[in-house]
Amino acid sequence: MTHYFTPEEAEELLPQISVVLRDIQRERAALGVHKEELDTLEARAMGNGHHLHERIAKLQQAVAQHIQTLRALATELDLFGCELKDPESGLIDFLSLRDGRVVYLCWRLGEEERIKYWHELQAGFAGRQLL
Repeated sequence: MTHYFTPEEAEELLPQISVVLRDIQRERAALGVHKEELDTLEARAMGNGHHLHERIAKLQQAVAQHIQTLRALATELDLFGCELKDPESGLIDFLSLRDGRVVYLCWRLGEEERIKYWHELQAGFAGRQLL
């Protein structure tokens, strides 16, 4: 059964959700660094780069670990009942009811820990309106 959040219910979860969102952002940044280095080394190894294979294997392992951690964090976030819309900015939505319509309560990491905005399901961030 779908849960529709009140602003107050969503706000109670924001401190915990903030921790998970920051972890997601940290993991994504680390993944990006390792992936970029891996891509560079794999391109170099195409030529005469046999000596790079051990480093490549370690980077592949690190990338796999970051992906596994990100999946676990996404699962943890799902347990709160919110929807991650943009991991880079920490944008999340909560299903809610407004005037008998299903809408999203909208919040982004870095905003005060209050739900101030809502938007129609199809509107997205650009359609945010004050509660």
